[in-house]
Amino acid sequence: MGFRALAFTLYTVEGSALTPDLLAGDRILVNRWSYGLRTGSNDGLFRYGRILASPVRKGDIVAFDNPADSGDGIFVARCRAVPGDTVSTGNVSYIVPGRRATCAREDYYWMEALGNDGTGSRTYGPVPESSIIGRVCLVLYSKDPAGPFYDGLRPERTFLLK
Repeated sequence: MGFRALAFTLYTVEGSALTPDLLAGDRILVNRWSYGLRTGSNDGLFRYGRILASPVRKGDIVAFDNPADSGDGIFVARCRAVPGDTVSTGNVSYIVPGRRATCAREDYYWMEALGNDGTGSRTYGPVPESSIIGRVCLVLYSKDPAGPFYDGLRPERTFLLK
């Protein structure tokens, strides 16, 4: 249990927003140490921080807590912009807040899914660094959610590195 809480966490992909990188039914392994171990919280007794912190890089597929606090849920999306970058979405341009661009308390990242299911920053805005759980590092196995377990396995996606 300590290994799961501190090092790696397993999640199942439910949508198709990151196809072909991730498919619905993929069981993914998220490295919780990839950006440093999260400590404390923003609303708790101890101030939020990371031990052995390293920044999220553009192109990383990242798991993060629901940024809108509208319920439980873990989102998975690709990082498209880092603190200080400018992002244009249609008629609107955003500067992703962070240490290099503003005096924001935290760094923020722009996350985008490839599909149109609205799980990224176009819906929720920039994602605070404190919401990021870790980087997706492996598809452990994959099962078609529409089929029975023994028929729905996708062996070509087993132990697929990301």
